[in-house]
Amino acid sequence: MSKIPVTVCIIAKNEEKHIENCLKHLKKYDLEVIVTDTGSTDRTREIAEKYADKVVDFEWVNDFAAARNYCTSFATNNWILAIDCDEYVTSIDVRILRILMQKYPRYTGVLRLKNLIPEGNNGAKGYVSDDVPRMYNKNYFQFDFPIHEQLRFKDKSKSDDVMEAFLLPIECIHHGYALTGDDMRKKQERNIKLLEGSIEEDPTNGYYFFQMGQSNFVLGDVDKAIEAYEKGMSLVDNLDNVYVPEMIMSLAKAYTAKRRVDDALNFIEKYVKYYNTAKFQFEYAELLRKNNQVLKALAMYIKVTTMQDVETIGENLITCYGCIISIYESMGNKQMAELFHNQFLQCVAEKERIVNS
Repeated sequence: MSKIPVTVCIIAKNEEKHIENCLKHLKKYDLEVIVTDTGSTDRTREIAEKYADKVVDFEWVNDFAAARNYCTSFATNNWILAIDCDEYVTSIDVRILRILMQKYPRYTGVLRLKNLIPEGNNGAKGYVSDDVPRMYNKNYFQFDFPIHEQLRFKDKSKSDDVMEAFLLPIECIHHGYALTGDDMRKKQERNIKLLEGSIEEDPTNGYYFFQMGQSNFVLGDVDKAIEAYEKGMSLVDNLDNVYVPEMIMSLAKAYTAKRRVDDALNFIEKYVKYYNTAKFQFEYAELLRKNNQVLKALAMYIKVTTMQDVETIGENLITCYGCIISIYESMGNKQMAELFHNQFLQCVAEKERIVNS
């Protein structure tokens, strides 16, 4: 079979812990791989040179989009797959990928990342899923924003157009969220510093405030997170912007963390009909349960399990089935509880497969 006409573009700095595993996972798919080193002082470049088709240097200018676009400029293929050093590709359906590329040349490809996260202090891991546009034709798209970079049309006249996308037949496990302690704190503090510069340049960009809220929430400063999310919401002029539902759910979670469960439910109910996705409906179900609206929560949990995009909720599907079983058992309906037991066990097994990949 001929080489897949896709170039994998990776930016790296001091990633010796992850980059070898990342590149080893890619090797069997016969893809062109370009690594851009942004100033490593460890063995990152040395390791990359063993596996990548090309390793190039980029002087760091506090701009992730600029680094990604520079990396893309060395690709010999039009189609680009952008991944990070701590993301390991575990499977690619090559036949389906070729079909999608031919059928949708001006679409972006959405990667359903499975993000490993720490659970408690015992070293255990869980995972959450996240859909991110990562594959694109470099003739039509490029990255924008210095921090938490996003794909945008190259043609600025299309900036308000909807970016059509297809789901990539690729499984990819992200290990970066499994950071703990000082490593996670340093990463978020770096992000906040970059975001402060971006906000100073563009104080009306709601996306920057959303990401500022995310970093503060991870650092445990929930009040600052709420302040940032609320500011971001005040700047929203289009509910179809991809980050907006995430910001709404994040603000609801922040309210809940401050024991403002009523505020969280009232807030999310304003948007629950607009965002008919498994992720959004699951968060709504959780708030209904926490507000003791058990029957409504039950109906919503069951709805989520039947939704086409249910995989996007990751291991929360275990929570979903667990809550359904628990509610039925509390109602004395053991027969209905049993109906969902097998699905619950299948989800537990899938979680074990992913976190041990």
